[in-house]
Amino acid sequence: MPVALALSPHLDDAAFSCGGTLHRLAQAGWRVVMATIFTGSVPKPTGFALACQTDKGLGPEIDYMALRRAEDVAAARALGIGAPVHLGFREAPHRGYASAPALFAAVRADDAIVPDLSRTFRDLVAETTPDLILAPQAVGGHVDHVQVVQALMDLAPVAPILWWRDFPYTVRSASPKEPLRARFADLPDVAITFDDRAQNAKAAACAAYTTQIGFQFGGAEALAARLAEEGGVERFRRTGPLPMDLAQAVGEAV
Repeated sequence: MPVALALSPHLDDAAFSCGGTLHRLAQAGWRVVMATIFTGSVPKPTGFALACQTDKGLGPEIDYMALRRAEDVAAARALGIGAPVHLGFREAPHRGYASAPALFAAVRADDAIVPDLSRTFRDLVAETTPDLILAPQAVGGHVDHVQVVQALMDLAPVAPILWWRDFPYTVRSASPKEPLRARFADLPDVAITFDDRAQNAKAAACAAYTTQIGFQFGGAEALAARLAEEGGVERFRRTGPLPMDLAQAVGEAV
């Protein structure tokens, strides 16, 4: 059974950005491992980190990340894949990024998380032996996404990689911020289409992230409208040759 490993910075990124592809792979008999990096709970958050949950109507006594991990489990179920893996690193607001603008600015000089990420990715790749890795391009410029890209590029795994275009940043602006554009510019494009069944599975998975929908989209209807803008297509850049069955499915020469 071939294995696909999706490396999701946050608890929603993989479902939002490549959920249709993950569902399609699972339906084709692949084992799909959705691993989310920044999932760690932080007791008694303060400042901007606390505001990241209170601005969603969640009081300081609530374990915000525990809620989000539960949403991720529901999303994986909707996609028809196995239980997700949660790697437990702390999100950027707990690493010194003290405002919303800071999340989309330059990586802090003291944010030395990349070596730890690379070691964890190495162990995860050794454990899962993926035939395909899926990961972000960091479209939108969120520092957590940028650090994930850096760590995976430093690791340079043998498995081919499909680098997804990060949703919803891709539909918020005609020209979203792309701090790593030069790293992907020369890589070939891959467009993966998925049918109504997969679109419905992706929509259900995205809707499972109930703590995010109002803040990110303004409600479930707005989320559905944003997803509809994709037209059942997810777009990637590719490193390395795709596995033969997937290459044939997307019309690439093998």
